[in-house]
Amino acid sequence: MKVKPLADRVMVKLEKSEAKTAGGIIIPDTAQEKTQQGTVVEVGDDKEVIKVKAGQKVMYDKYAGTQVKIDGNEYLILKMADILAVIE
Repeated sequence: MKVKPLADRVMVKLEKSEAKTAGGIIIPDTAQEKTQQGTVVEVGDDKEVIKVKAGQKVMYDKYAGTQVKIDGNEYLILKMADILAVIE
């Protein structure tokens, strides 16, 4: 399925968080904190507002966006204002 965000929205693929601590303790998925980084997959059509492009890694607000699952992968659809930084 192909999803294209509208206006100033950006679709980000979520990064999986580390499941093991430095000491070797395995953390179950239910106890892990939600990551705040991801890779931009699609961008909306408001070119004046959107400052990121597909393929860039970004950091976003902790409780921002709408989480969706497409073809077994987890994505987040965010407003451009919820993106805090580009990671280089």
